[in-house]
Amino acid sequence: MELETASPRMRAVLDELDRAATHDVPVLLTGENGTGKSLLARRLHGRSARRDRPFIVVNCPTLSSELLASELFGHARGSFTGAVRDREGRAEAAEGGTLFLDEIAEIPPPVQAKLLRFVQDKQFERVGETRTRTADLRIVAATNRDLEEEVRAGRFREDLLYRLNTFESTLPPLRDRKEDIVPLARRFASTIDLSPEAESLLVGYSWPGNLRELRNTIERAVILCAGDRIGPSLLPARIVGRAPGAPFVGGDFTVEAVEREHILRVMAHAPSLESAAAILGIDTSTLWRKRRRYEDTIKA
Repeated sequence: MELETASPRMRAVLDELDRAATHDVPVLLTGENGTGKSLLARRLHGRSARRDRPFIVVNCPTLSSELLASELFGHARGSFTGAVRDREGRAEAAEGGTLFLDEIAEIPPPVQAKLLRFVQDKQFERVGETRTRTADLRIVAATNRDLEEEVRAGRFREDLLYRLNTFESTLPPLRDRKEDIVPLARRFASTIDLSPEAESLLVGYSWPGNLRELRNTIERAVILCAGDRIGPSLLPARIVGRAPGAPFVGGDFTVEAVEREHILRVMAHAPSLESAAAILGIDTSTLWRKRRRYEDTIKA
């Protein structure tokens, strides 16, 4: 559903990927977190000749080097602590289908070497085995990092990059396709309407978390909505720009209320608690305690 789009830029990305789906080559999907890379990987598989075979996902950042090698290629019993039986890897499970490697930049160097060989020759050995195996599959990889920069920094193999990016597609962030925000929000809201004011605030927000953040925001508003329309009061403070009913400087408000409003605004735009504390000129532990007191208005 999130792939339905009104923006010309995103339509062009989808058209390119639909053409790439018919060519059995590795595909590299790049873009910020939450832009829909996993959705596009599934779309690519679903429009390929391999659509009736498995679509297998490996989340690369979640495992150590040894466990990731085992996850990808399997292991023999006794090859490491906890390996109590032979186990096939995701590559074998994806036979005939698509293997989706999510956040490929996080793969440790030792596993990158094994993956390079697999991408080139479709050959591998299970951890703890010497028998060479093969798997016929398509590889789709995704990352939110600049892999060329990772290569220059020595963290990613250049030869592996060139094997993976036979066809590369970059997904635009939601802030660069504002035409899609309201239609997507309406879809996420299902049978509940959005007020014009709420829609205007959604379009004006930068959406650093992209589609994932928009979906979570609307789902939260639907849960809180007591009527049949979502208004600004049901949106998080970071989107509204201030907490509902928050004071303005110069009004009939206490110093504590004005301080609270200022802190909430700074925290809404700062990338981390530490950076917000630096902007405010207070230490992080003090800000953390204040945030706990304001928790009811800053929940996302």
